[in-house]
Amino acid sequence: MATFRIADIRQRAQQAQAIRTLRKSAATVLNEAVATQSTAKTYDIFLSHSFKDAELILGVKLKLEDHGYVVYVDWVEDPKLDRSKVTRDTAETIRDRMNCCKSLFYSTTPSSSESKWMPWECGYMDGKRSRSAILPLTHTGLSTYEGQEYLGVYPYVVENRDTEGKNRLWVHKSPKVYCTLDGWLSGKEPTRHD
Repeated sequence: MATFRIADIRQRAQQAQAIRTLRKSAATVLNEAVATQSTAKTYDIFLSHSFKDAELILGVKLKLEDHGYVVYVDWVEDPKLDRSKVTRDTAETIRDRMNCCKSLFYSTTPSSSESKWMPWECGYMDGKRSRSAILPLTHTGLSTYEGQEYLGVYPYVVENRDTEGKNRLWVHKSPKVYCTLDGWLSGKEPTRHD
């Protein structure tokens, strides 16, 4: 089991960018992806993140989509939102989108601690659905994750192979207490595995 390594996520984002064109920004690539998809009214995952991590978030979004999940990223799906001018309408739009999501992944990076929105999003979704999890982005691909302060109360998401060798996403409360992401999204709680 391992957390998502920043280098791997960055590489996934760069692969997607290279395929489309070498000089497009992460935001442009994501906007094009949205334009070619049918309008989704529901999402599996609301990706809470710092806007400073745009390239990493592109990689995370693509990685999650590689696993078959539908992912909401605010500046992709709702480019009209102005992060520099937060209004009640902005908060209402974000709230409406979270209401259309099954879960929230809180993407931790050094930049995430500076975000004013991320704690609000996490708390809202936790109260609404009880399906908030931490998606740690680390340089080392840690085998476990211990969140600091309130982040430690949430389960965390890792990528690992199942017994058949298939790469899957898992939701962990601790190294030996976990379930598949599919199970967690459908209401299952992580259980102990010895």
